[in-house]
Amino acid sequence: MAFQFNFAIEDNESSESDAHGEADLQLDPPKHEQTADEEAACSPWPGTAKHTGKDLSEKKLCFPAAREHHVPEDVSKVLENKVLETVSDLRYVKVSAVEMTRRGGTHGEDIVWKSVSAHSDLIPGVYEGGLKIWECTFDLLEYLAEAGVQFANKAVLDLGCGAGLLGIAALRGKAAQVHFQDYNSTVIDEITLPNVVANCVNDGNGTGGADERKIVKPPSKKPRKAECLPDALSRCRFFSGEWSEVSRLLLSSSEPRSKYDVILTSETIYNPDYYSALHDTLSQLLDRNGRVYLASKVHYFGVGGGVYLFEKLVEERKVFTISTVKEIDKGLKRFVMEMAFKDSC
Repeated sequence: MAFQFNFAIEDNESSESDAHGEADLQLDPPKHEQTADEEAACSPWPGTAKHTGKDLSEKKLCFPAAREHHVPEDVSKVLENKVLETVSDLRYVKVSAVEMTRRGGTHGEDIVWKSVSAHSDLIPGVYEGGLKIWECTFDLLEYLAEAGVQFANKAVLDLGCGAGLLGIAALRGKAAQVHFQDYNSTVIDEITLPNVVANCVNDGNGTGGADERKIVKPPSKKPRKAECLPDALSRCRFFSGEWSEVSRLLLSSSEPRSKYDVILTSETIYNPDYYSALHDTLSQLLDRNGRVYLASKVHYFGVGGGVYLFEKLVEERKVFTISTVKEIDKGLKRFVMEMAFKDSC
C-alpha cells in the first residue's frame, strides 16, 4: 500500500530538522500566559541536563497536560475552512493552509509561530513535528499492507499520530477502536481529527463543507480497498500531551478498557532523551500478546537518536523483543521494527 501525498515529507539526511523556509517572515511574538494546568505540568525531563548544563533539579521542561479531545456533535464544523486533498480514496487536510491561518500567533499553543521563528520542526517540550508527514509513515503504511497485518476487532493506538494516517489505515481495517495521540493539542484539533472526519463522514459530496481538491498523480500501488464507515468516529478517541501524562490519563480513566492489541508509531525515536518515556508508555499500554510496529530512520543527525540506539535501550530493559521486519535502503537507511513482550514470544 504505497500512498503518495502532496505533503512536505522530511527527507533531509544531514540535519536534525527542516526549517519552514520562512526566514524572512517577521512576526510579532504571541501573547500567551501560562495556565495553571500548564504550570502544574512542568516536570523534570530526562536528559534536560545534557542540553543545558544544569542539574535536573534546577531546570524544568514544561510540557502540556494530557487531555482528551472530543468529537463535536456537528462534525461538519471540524472541516470548516479546511482545504482537503484526495489521493487514492484517502482525504487529508492541506497542512500549508492550516499553517497560513496560524502564523499570526495568539492561537492556543502558537506552535506554527514558534516553529517558524525557531526555523525548526522540532522544539523539545514545545512542538514535536506533528504538522509534518514524516517519511517513515509511508514505509509503515506499505509494510502493514504487504504483511497483511490484521486490525479487525482490535484495539489500536496511533502514538505520535500527527496526521493520523496510520490510525486511519487501522480504521479501514475494521479495528474495534482506534485512539490517536499527539504531543500538541493544535495538531489533534487542526490536523488529526479533521483527517479522520474527512475519511469517515460522507455528506453526499465527500467534502463535509470543506474545499476539496484532487491530486491527479496516481499512487504507485493501489491501497487495499476498505470502507471507513460513518460509525467509525464512534470507535475513535483523541488525546494530546506528553506520553507519560497520556498513559497516566488512560490508566486512571474510570472507563473499563483493555490495553492495545496494536500500537503504531513512526519517527518517534529521533531524540534519545525521550526513549525512557516511550519505552514505559509501550510497556504500560500494550496488551501482553500485542505488537508494536515502529518505523524509523537509522539515525537522526543533530538529534542523536536512531534505530541502533533505541534497540540497545530495549535490549537493556529486557521487557520487549525487537526485530527488523522491513528495511528500506534508499537514501538514508530506514527500518520498520516489530516489538513484543518477551513472555509472549
